[in-house]
Amino acid sequence: MKENKTLHEDARDITVLADYDVVVVGGGIAGVSAALAARRAGAKVCILERFCGLGGLATIGNVIIYLPLDDGMGHQVSAGICEELIKLSVDDEPKKRDFLRIGPIPECWQPGGDVAARKEQRYQTGFNPVTFMFKMERLLLKERIKIYFDTRFVGVLKKGDSITAVIVESKGGRQAITTRAVVDSSGDADVCHAAGEKTVSIGGNVRSGWFYYVDNGTVKLNPWSQRFKAGTNNPEAGRTFRGDSADHVTQQIIETREYMMNALERMKSENPGHDMFPIMIPTMPTHRMTRRLAGTVTLRPTDDHRWFDDCVGITPDWRKKGPVYCIPLRAIAGVKTPNLITAGRCISSFGDTWDVTRVIPTCAVTGEAAGVCAAFYAKDPQSPPIRKLDIIALQKYLRRRNVLIDRKLVEG
Repeated sequence: MKENKTLHEDARDITVLADYDVVVVGGGIAGVSAALAARRAGAKVCILERFCGLGGLATIGNVIIYLPLDDGMGHQVSAGICEELIKLSVDDEPKKRDFLRIGPIPECWQPGGDVAARKEQRYQTGFNPVTFMFKMERLLLKERIKIYFDTRFVGVLKKGDSITAVIVESKGGRQAITTRAVVDSSGDADVCHAAGEKTVSIGGNVRSGWFYYVDNGTVKLNPWSQRFKAGTNNPEAGRTFRGDSADHVTQQIIETREYMMNALERMKSENPGHDMFPIMIPTMPTHRMTRRLAGTVTLRPTDDHRWFDDCVGITPDWRKKGPVYCIPLRAIAGVKTPNLITAGRCISSFGDTWDVTRVIPTCAVTGEAAGVCAAFYAKDPQSPPIRKLDIIALQKYLRRRNVLIDRKLVEG
């Protein structure tokens, strides 16, 4: 077995960049939702994003399908910020554009829409990634949330079990941001890992790249991906990739780009005379799941239609009609770290349920819950760990913010 070399790095003092009640690590849909929720709950908030735009895979990765907020049986089960964002994403889209896979919210899900039709058409849509990215940015700035772009999370400082500061690196060098609570919406449980929480990593990620191209003057979207199967074994895809390995991340990006260019060449050969060329490809890793928290509770496929008393939101299964999952606080809160909570695909879920909970609506639902919990914790110096917050008070607040927390939606 090859032994890793080690070097000694001298200790040094680093500048404190700023102080916030809540630091949100990761500017995808989960992070945007967490930052909005924490700010609206009265916290001073900043959000850290290593790329130069908000939305993560939804925008930078061109995965422009805002998946369902309903259970496929005509019942809306997710609301609050997740519904605010789906409306924001297409508030400038008056008509369907099938070649771009975007359009307005289905008419039956509009106010006064045909309730019976909701059983046949799910509450979802597609959006323009460029305008949605811009609109989210303007929304956060309007809410006086500090955005740090081109800023990478690299570690934490702790006092006892609690995080007292996050360490970042940017053009300003290595700096610290002091804080009272942290939301890990990194997509890869980076904060959990750095804080010493137990995490679970999987491989199984495939080459995947949704790209835009021009075909005889018309812009089109190719939502290309290799066949995916949740879990570590995916023999149908050939080589698969881990998200917690620099080599694997790099190779997935390289092979995805090669496959996209080859796919375009195939389309050209199948359509002689067509003038085709690419115009926008993903500029971030397009992994589905990488690393997540091992929470006190881990959501599993058998939790379909199971009620948890510490429910902080509900999500459907985007892949099929019927399943509904209640999201318990214990599945998103840190176990060892009292002031850490997760959102998005970092939450504690397993197998197919991880695949269910990694997508845009669930990211928004868990982001809102995480942001509220972080703000509640930060405002009270005597607060118990986030995982032990007063769940009745949390649920009451979330319901006032239009979050659906209703046992009948889960068990009915």
